Amino acid sequence: MVWSLAGAAVALAIGTAAWRRSRSPGGFYDREIYGMSPRSHQRYAAVSMLFAAYFAVTAAWRLDAAGIAGLALYAVVAIFYVTSFLQGASDRDE
Repeated sequence: MVWSLAGAAVALAIGTAAWRRSRSPGGFYDREIYGMSPRSHQRYAAVSMLFAAYFAVTAAWRLDAAGIAGLALYAVVAIFYVTSFLQGASDRDE
């Protein structure tokens, strides 16, 4: 149950951040280089909210193994999202 609660907290935090990010045009690197448009952020927010609901169900029904599996899958999604616009500039000459 702890894993489901942790997953719900992380999914809600990232979903909220993605939703807030979708309401702004974004920075140069995330918008122009990495292609993270407001629509992309909205999709990540929607996926995060679906995972938060999944974690709530697994916590309510005490499905520990399903919570751990969901958290492992959501960790991959969260890493893709966070690294998609936080990387910043890279020196292409080196």
